[in-house]
Amino acid sequence: MSQHTTAWKDRWAKRSISVRLLLAALAMVGLALPIAGTLLSHHYRTSATQAFDERLGATLNVIIAGVTYDRLEQQLVHDRALGDPRFENAYSGWYWQITDGAENTLTSRSLWDQRLPVIANDAISARSISGPRDQSLRVVERDIYLAPLAAPLHISVAAQDDSLARDIGEFQRLLWGGLAGLGVLLLGVLALQVRWGLAPLRRMHANLKDVEQGNAEQLDTRLPDELATLAASMNAVLARDQRLIERGRHTAGNLAHALKTPLSVMRLQLRQLPEENRAAWEVELARVDSAVRHHLARASAAGEGVRFAPIDLHATLAPLLHGLARLAQRRGIALRPTWAGGIKVHMDAQDIQELVGNLLDNALRWAHGAVQLQVTGDEQQLTLTVSDDGPGMSEAECQQAVQRGKRLDEQRPGSGLGLAIVTDLVALYSGRMQLSRASAGGLKVVVELPVVAGK
Repeated sequence: MSQHTTAWKDRWAKRSISVRLLLAALAMVGLALPIAGTLLSHHYRTSATQAFDERLGATLNVIIAGVTYDRLEQQLVHDRALGDPRFENAYSGWYWQITDGAENTLTSRSLWDQRLPVIANDAISARSISGPRDQSLRVVERDIYLAPLAAPLHISVAAQDDSLARDIGEFQRLLWGGLAGLGVLLLGVLALQVRWGLAPLRRMHANLKDVEQGNAEQLDTRLPDELATLAASMNAVLARDQRLIERGRHTAGNLAHALKTPLSVMRLQLRQLPEENRAAWEVELARVDSAVRHHLARASAAGEGVRFAPIDLHATLAPLLHGLARLAQRRGIALRPTWAGGIKVHMDAQDIQELVGNLLDNALRWAHGAVQLQVTGDEQQLTLTVSDDGPGMSEAECQQAVQRGKRLDEQRPGSGLGLAIVTDLVALYSGRMQLSRASAGGLKVVVELPVVAGK
């Protein structure tokens, strides 16, 4: 199979159901109406031609009934008037002729000096011929035997078929115009039918968007039977996933509490060891503590696995910022948050607090006198910018800072996990983080997250 064929099949497989149904309806109408029009046109042409021939056949019978042979004059005689003046006007388009193919010939005055072509035929027959002055004629003819003539007489009646052609042409114009209108009407009705029939699918799609954006917890099952079963199954999957996520987060929280006490006891016991033995144990215990904190923070983060209902960012972060402001005040550092209006985001409250808390905690730990938090948002993206006036980092140090447990200054308190946890949370929400030097000389951290709720 060629790549072109495969690509065409892939594109067709992505076509919407509405387009598929409308194309199928268009194909059906495009095939059915021309076939029906062709059959009707042929039937009308045949019927009209047959009626025209029957009219000529009736005139033929009148001519046959009026023809005689005068024995005295030795010639054919036709003594019955046809009652149609067109047979008297020259080249009027209506003609009759009686002939034996030799000397005995009679014609209507309208035929003047012209003659109609003759084909021997015992039975009555009809055909189209070219007549005087290239007129298109329809002729009905037959052979008869008339005593005392030995040779058969060929009797023909012909009429110009322009009126027949006009009738057929007018019918065809009306027919194809009507079929075109009917096709447009059918397509319109089928389009409305498709739209009405697929309305439950559109409603289900809108409902899925609400679930994705956190505006609804489950799908509406007030749907046709075929979709109601699907919606119920999807609701069961959503509920099960939510239970699993919540169970995992609760388990991570319980594990964190369970590990705090043993680690605290181990630190107390380490202080009782001689100084020369304590250092190595403290390093290993710090590594265990760092690994536990990192993995528990990662496990308890909700991330993009769940689509949360919009939360007010300022109201969610207000308690955290209040507590950090008091901590900064005790350290003699000015914490300056800047907001660009009210912003709502699709995030778990604990996740955004953990992210902002770690960023500000890291900045407060290194700042000399000021930490700046700037919060902005557009239609979809939330941007958090945290900068300080501390010593800052080189480009290589910025790369190392986001590595789990990497410490740049062992004299400073903390496990070095703050930025690593932030990196994991940013990845979970499909965002990105950049580290650079701030204008005040310290570290500048920019976090961009596609979580802003639409207006």
